[in-house]
Amino acid sequence: MLIKTEQKLLFIGDSITDCGRQFPNGEGSAEALGNGYVSIVESLLQATYPERKIRVVNKGISGNTVRDLKNRWQEDALNPNPDWLSIMIGINDVWRQFDAPFQTDNHVKPEEFKETLFQLVNETKSTVEGIVLMTPFYIEPSKKDPMRQKMDDYGSIVKKVAEQTNSIFIDTQAALAPLLSNLYSSAIARDRVHPNPRGHMALARAFCKAFNLIGIKDYKKRGGHRAFFRT
Repeated sequence: MLIKTEQKLLFIGDSITDCGRQFPNGEGSAEALGNGYVSIVESLLQATYPERKIRVVNKGISGNTVRDLKNRWQEDALNPNPDWLSIMIGINDVWRQFDAPFQTDNHVKPEEFKETLFQLVNETKSTVEGIVLMTPFYIEPSKKDPMRQKMDDYGSIVKKVAEQTNSIFIDTQAALAPLLSNLYSSAIARDRVHPNPRGHMALARAFCKAFNLIGIKDYKKRGGHRAFFRT
C-alpha cells in the first residue's frame, strides 16, 4: 500500500467529495467525512490497517469548479500539510455550461480548466508525497450525449495533466462503466451526477485499487479466503 504510517490523506473537490461532510474540517468520524466515497475509503483504511493511524480529511465543497479550488487552495489544500492529496473536479465546470448556458461568466472552458488544474498540481507536487487526479464523470451510458461528450473531454484533460505532472490517475467514468452496462442511470444517480451508495462504492473501489489498499494476496495473508475488494 502506498500510504505510510501516520500520514494524512486529504480529498478536495466538489459535491461528489463533499457529500454532507462536516465544516470547517471534515475529519475525525464517519459523520464528519460525509456519506460518499471518502468515508468508504477511510472506513476501509481503518478496518484494514488500524495500526497505521492514517488521517483522512475531506475538504470537498458542493458546487465547486476548478476556479473555486484555486481561490481556496492555500487554506484548504496547502495549510493542512497533507502527505497525499486527491483531487476530483470538473463536473460543475461542465454542468454550468448546460444548466446555466447564458451565465457565461460562470463557465470554465477547457483552456482555463487545464491551465488552472496544471498550475495547482505543478505548484503543489513538491510539497506532498503524491497527488491523485480523479476525472469528472457523467452517469450516462451514451457517449453521444452532449454532456457526456464534454465530460469525457474534461476527463481527457485530467489524464493529460496527470501524465505531465506524474500524478496518480483514476478514470472514474471507466469505474462506473460496469454499473452503467447493467443498470439504468437513475438506479445509480437520479440526476446522472450525484451517485447513490452504489456509485460511491464504485468510486471508492477505483481509489483503493489505484493505491493497492487491499487485494487478493493481502487479504489472504490476513486470514481471509477471498478478496473483499478484488483488484
